[in-house]
Amino acid sequence: MKVLQGLKPEAVWGYFEEICQIPRPSRKEEKIGAWLMEFARKNQLEARQDEAGNVLIVKGATSGKENTPTVVLQSHMDMVCEKNSDIRHDFDKDPIQPYIDGGWVKAKGTTLGADDGIGMAAALAVLTSTDIQHGPIECLFTVDEETGLTGAFALKPGFFSGKILLNLDSEDEGEMFIGCAGGIDTVIRFPYQKETADKSRFAVKIVVKGLQGGHSGDDINKGRGNAIKILNRFLWEMNNKYGIQIGDFAGGNLRNAIAREASAVIAFEESLKEPVRVAFNIYAAEMENVWKMTEPGISFELESVDVPAELLTVASTTDLLNALYACPHGVFAMSYRMPGMVETSTNLAAVKFVENDRILITTSQRSDVDSEKMNIAQMVASVFKMVGADVEHGEGYPGWAPNPDSAILKVAVESYKCLFGKEPIVRSIHAGLECGLFLEKYPGMDMISFGPTLRGVHSPDEKVDIETVEKWWKHLVNILEKI
Repeated sequence: MKVLQGLKPEAVWGYFEEICQIPRPSRKEEKIGAWLMEFARKNQLEARQDEAGNVLIVKGATSGKENTPTVVLQSHMDMVCEKNSDIRHDFDKDPIQPYIDGGWVKAKGTTLGADDGIGMAAALAVLTSTDIQHGPIECLFTVDEETGLTGAFALKPGFFSGKILLNLDSEDEGEMFIGCAGGIDTVIRFPYQKETADKSRFAVKIVVKGLQGGHSGDDINKGRGNAIKILNRFLWEMNNKYGIQIGDFAGGNLRNAIAREASAVIAFEESLKEPVRVAFNIYAAEMENVWKMTEPGISFELESVDVPAELLTVASTTDLLNALYACPHGVFAMSYRMPGMVETSTNLAAVKFVENDRILITTSQRSDVDSEKMNIAQMVASVFKMVGADVEHGEGYPGWAPNPDSAILKVAVESYKCLFGKEPIVRSIHAGLECGLFLEKYPGMDMISFGPTLRGVHSPDEKVDIETVEKWWKHLVNILEKI
């Protein structure tokens, strides 16, 4: 049964619900790519796919608009795959389960994938429309936007011909974006020593959960907690006061999501079990008070567990906790050129035991100033190099410098004013978009990014505002008609 049937515009929501049935994790877009190519075949539209997996579907101009410039409608195929810990869901196989909650569409316990499934759905609705006046259309669907922008990196000149690009991957209706931050990943492999555990010790598992998480670019300035940092603070205090050893530490998941959950298994002298429990209860109460405004759902758990067979040595435990405590997270600098916008930030994204003698720590940095992006990345690197960790920076991606004189921006602003009787907000975004890479491959491209209102992106709280999808669709259609 189609649960989104009846929502307006019907074509957009219909395609979105179809997209929800197709698994599309980053770097595993084969199924959605094949579905798009079959969509083109069924609708007798020209289509091609490049070696990276990017898909282009082409539609000719409607009568009387043949001489209008070609417009590229661009969205990405992949989605962030996050779920609540109590939900059983295999993103490689299972469909997303959308449902309507008041004025929002959400998913049951997982990310919804409206980032950027709703952009894809709008492009498909344009391709099958019979009542929209538009010039030549090229719909570009890229792969792996979320984890590496590899689809945009792999684009070759000449894959598409349009000089006007509408990026359908923004999250605030009524706002038009003309610039974005560049980014880089900093990945740490922390070497550690283990030893056979003293079975006379006492072990507990501590969990921090219930945080909002969210997008490490768009939500980094909203005062949200990082579960890794919150948990590590308590562990550091216990190690400093009593001396503990770590058996396991796991927190966060994707480099572009703020960590929502974290857990650790620690061991200590059995005589300390009551002092540690008391300290934990005091700390949990303090943190609930600290975060009550921005993280009302935060919760803490402590339970006794069997002592692990092996534990990190005292030295390795201390080095890990010190480095995680010192590692910066959050907004580093606000912009002076565009007041109210974040200039530079860093995200402590994930900590995982993934190798026999290494802990993988994933971080990401963003800035619209390239030198400051590297500065904060090197600051993170220096923290972990002091404890002998191996640090590697990713290739990174460029920012998109704003062009306030953009011709397509002027069309879009006038269109919005005519439709809704008010000025849209025009600004840059701290999140990364593929537009900077498009400019490298296609110099002179005239671009804007816009979309409906999404909240909780990159977390299981992701939702899309139903009313704004209709407004955004009307705006998109009107832009195409006015060009």
